Amino acid sequence: MKEKKKGEISILLDYAGSYRGLTYLGLALSAVAMVLGTLPYICIWLVVRDLIAVAPNWTEATEVARYGWMAFAFAFGGILVYFAALMCTHLAAFRTATNIRKTGMRHLMKTPLGFFDSHASGYLRNRLDGAAADTETLLAHNLADITGTVAMFVTMLVLMFMFDWRMGASCLLAAIVSIVAMFSMMGGKNANLMMEYQTAQDVMSKAGTEYVRGIPVVKVFQQTVYSFKAFKQAIEDYSAKAERYTVGVCQWPQSINLTATEGAFIFLVPAVLFIAPAALKSGNFASFITNFAFYAVFSAIISTALAKIMFAASGTMMAKTALGRFNEVMNAPTLKVTDNPKTPKDNTVEFKDVSFTYEGSDLPALSHVSFKVEGGQTVALVGPSGGGKTTAASLIPRFWDATEGSVEVGGVDVKDTDPHVLMSQVAFVFQNNRLFKTSIFENVRIAKPEAGRDEVLSALEAAQCKDILDKLENGMDTIIGTEGTYLSGGEQQRVALARAILKDAPIVVLDEATAFADPENEAMIQKALAALMKNKTVIMIAHRLSTIVDADKIIVLDSGKAVEQESHEELVKNGGLYSRMWEDYNKAVQWKISASEEAR
Repeated sequence: MKEKKKGEISILLDYAGSYRGLTYLGLALSAVAMVLGTLPYICIWLVVRDLIAVAPNWTEATEVARYGWMAFAFAFGGILVYFAALMCTHLAAFRTATNIRKTGMRHLMKTPLGFFDSHASGYLRNRLDGAAADTETLLAHNLADITGTVAMFVTMLVLMFMFDWRMGASCLLAAIVSIVAMFSMMGGKNANLMMEYQTAQDVMSKAGTEYVRGIPVVKVFQQTVYSFKAFKQAIEDYSAKAERYTVGVCQWPQSINLTATEGAFIFLVPAVLFIAPAALKSGNFASFITNFAFYAVFSAIISTALAKIMFAASGTMMAKTALGRFNEVMNAPTLKVTDNPKTPKDNTVEFKDVSFTYEGSDLPALSHVSFKVEGGQTVALVGPSGGGKTTAASLIPRFWDATEGSVEVGGVDVKDTDPHVLMSQVAFVFQNNRLFKTSIFENVRIAKPEAGRDEVLSALEAAQCKDILDKLENGMDTIIGTEGTYLSGGEQQRVALARAILKDAPIVVLDEATAFADPENEAMIQKALAALMKNKTVIMIAHRLSTIVDADKIIVLDSGKAVEQESHEELVKNGGLYSRMWEDYNKAVQWKISASEEAR
């Protein structure tokens, strides 16, 4: 039997956990509050009835005061109960939003690290935090309003037909017109328009972020916003979607909806004119006036009730869209963990006929690559851009998993190793490392949470960070990113190297660690690297060939294939791709700008 698909509300309530009962209690209290809110209208009717019955001797209406106090009690009680209802729904909504964020984060913690290279932090934050915020509104307010409004409508139907069914039916007609108008805006084929609108908004947000980051380039080349075609196109697409929905879909239905709800009294007038003559003849004119007064006042709450339905329906649509965006994160691939993990025997790293293709690509980034790095060796990966160097390095700590073949550490396929054990075996330093907005001490200690201050300080000194600490008033307790305290790119790289040194992993992966350093920082980084690489198995990616001439082995990758594997001297003698790269590198090093004869 086919399993019934869960609705959005049911899914959200699953995230509420033990607070699910609070949601139900809040909805019940909301219904009670709305019923209490309609009872004062009966009290008003009773007051009008008594006053008309004794007119013009108003003093004889002795129950008026009691009805007034009853109306006040019902209204005040309704407010208190509604407040309690919202307290319940808000507590449940906050817990649900928290659980959504936690569930999303737990899932992301299981994804391959390479996933974050292709999915920007802003995108993921929008999916998690934005989805939680949108669903929070639904659970905290909209569901309570929907339940309360349903209860109010049931009460309204009873009251509408309690005194005069003809006047009640005329008031109900306004509600029917409004509901039909709202459904035409939000139901049927228009239900997916909100999804398209939200998607266009996401694209515009992402393009806007890219444009802001590119403003320096735009200003340097004296361009305008229109030069950034992606941003311009995203704005125009968003504008078109918004205009299509508001003008093309909502303009006339919303006009009819507002006219019907705000002018509900208009529907009452024809009924009154029809009933009045018969009431005069029958001698029940006083009762007729009393009923008319009740429905005239009661018709005013129709617009309030229907407005709540409209906003609640809008909240439901937003929650559905938000859950769809959240599911994009929850559908992210997770790193497969073996049930019987094996422990690496040593620090060797070996690629056995490894191929890898990125998702969405037709060409492999690596094709049948094989090489071995013995424990304690330093091996360099070089080659033209796009040759597969970074891809190969990223397969070692399982940023991605090989499509074919196997990557082994200590004689064990990395897929058969516990991810925590594998991560403890490998330290990596990238071109552009990120530091957290916290102290330098905490930034370094993240590599080894149990480390003491002396260990962290030793790692910082080994990473040549003493000059950084000396210039900061609070030393390694200085919070990065506050009160104008920022580090240069080279300084950040040294702090990142201190992390790797503190971790003291037996295998080190270096991805062009000195790429963006100035000469002074590069000299210090080279000293830090020497401390980091001591007695370690090192796989390093380098474009400056002078930095890897002493490597035990150099592997040349071109178009995803390992075309050469030898020492520097052997590769230069062979006259292959590396030899040509070395020749070009030496020419580039010797190249310099000289003044022309005329300038002299």
